[in-house]
Amino acid sequence: MDITLLGTGAPGGLPLADCPCARCALALGEDARAATCALVDGALLLDLTPGAALAAARAGRSLGGVLQVLLSHPHDGPALTVPPGLPAPGRSPDGEELTLLSGHRVRALAVDVPGTGYAVTAPDGGRLLYLPPGAGVAGVPRRQAARPRPYDTVLMDVLGRPDALARLRAAGAVGPQTDVLAVHLGHEAPPGAELRRRLAAEGARAVADGASLRAGDAEPPAVPRRTLVLGGARSGKSVEAERRL
Repeated sequence: MDITLLGTGAPGGLPLADCPCARCALALGEDARAATCALVDGALLLDLTPGAALAAARAGRSLGGVLQVLLSHPHDGPALTVPPGLPAPGRSPDGEELTLLSGHRVRALAVDVPGTGYAVTAPDGGRLLYLPPGAGVAGVPRRQAARPRPYDTVLMDVLGRPDALARLRAAGAVGPQTDVLAVHLGHEAPPGAELRRRLAAEGARAVADGASLRAGDAEPPAVPRRTLVLGGARSGKSVEAERRL
């Protein structure tokens, strides 16, 4: 399964238009992010964002072979412009399973915020979990003796919902080799090295817009089991410890 991230930002993107804050001022180069949008094997588009066709071209991809466009979260902005030749986008009802002509199987998952998650299985067996902003899978069961193997790749709001990631780990849906990618990154995401440091503590990582990856090929960062937090008085030790916990 090949995944191209045409965008990795929050629905409004980063930086926000006409926003004078310091975070937006630092959103330059790889830290500038369009709204999250993922192209899977050139056949499935998860979320449609403004400029998706141009973003695909910059990444060396084409939307000409897209068979299905699925939306994950309610769209409350201006009307979406669907590029010519692209199927009409829509959201699948929770529990619905789709089989594309390409052989991809997509199952719509209930989430605990307004929106829909998607579990995608490619013809080669690769498995992807895609969740909307601020979402966790609703009703994640505890670890069971018989369960599907962990997802190869997970795209979710890691910074906003570390608890949802923890539940996926506890249920066995995310394993040691799962590549967890933080998407829907907005104002709450620190820039540069601090973002990478915080995500590494969660066993996750972030990539720039336009990045392409193959499910199962990445080497996920190790999740720390025990951490000693040092620092002077009132240096933020408690905040850092609580964030990691």
